Amino acid sequence: MRSRPIGFLVSTLAGAALAFGGTTASASPSAAPAPDSASGVTARAADGCYTWSGTLREGSSGEAVRQLQIRVAGYPGTGNQIAIDGAFGPATKAAVSRFQSAYGLAADGIAGPATFNKIYQLQDDDCTPVNFTYAELNRCNSDWSGGKVSAATARANALVTMWKLQAMRHAMGDRPITVNGGFRSVSCNSAVGGAANSRHMYGHAADLGAGSQGFCALAQAARNHGFTEILGPGYPGHNDHTHVAGGSGRFWSAPSCGI
Repeated sequence: MRSRPIGFLVSTLAGAALAFGGTTASASPSAAPAPDSASGVTARAADGCYTWSGTLREGSSGEAVRQLQIRVAGYPGTGNQIAIDGAFGPATKAAVSRFQSAYGLAADGIAGPATFNKIYQLQDDDCTPVNFTYAELNRCNSDWSGGKVSAATARANALVTMWKLQAMRHAMGDRPITVNGGFRSVSCNSAVGGAANSRHMYGHAADLGAGSQGFCALAQAARNHGFTEILGPGYPGHNDHTHVAGGSGRFWSAPSCGI
């Protein structure tokens, strides 16, 4: 299952109370997984990251939903972005359905054992997707401090960005995506001449190398995977990389790529 070594091992929300449509369960990486209430199938533990202990569907809420939303953040539909808010509404259902379809699962928008088992295959023990690391998303400092948000928020935003990149990577034939940088503190951003309002300082952004896909293919694909900011060839200062980011608002500009 592992395609790379574990990066930073983080603690895993042990003992968090999870609401499943009016019922409450506790989740912990070391806890024995509970059988799914609908099918009786037992979901296996998530390799030290996070274990879902029941089926989630539209109307569910709580930390289990929020954790699911992080993993399906790259499947919001073209031009959209789903909220990471712990509320399983129509947008989350549609994202779950697209995730299921992308991996050949029954696309019913209901997250049960088959969906969670696929997620377990795609994540490492620090909850990052198997093809991306915290180190790739932070070449500024080791503790995520000094940005426009708290270190914890910057790191959490970077995790969502990685899951969006994982979805994009899969859609592009599972070819590697080169990440040249991500989070910047205010001082790191100033040192590289970044914009004063750069989303890098919030942990939302990543700068991508051409890799085997090319800058334009990356910029075009990013439109489908929850990135509200896409800057690439033809936009000043972006002829040598494709910049993608989440966050509020939307600004796409890569004129040489038809964007």
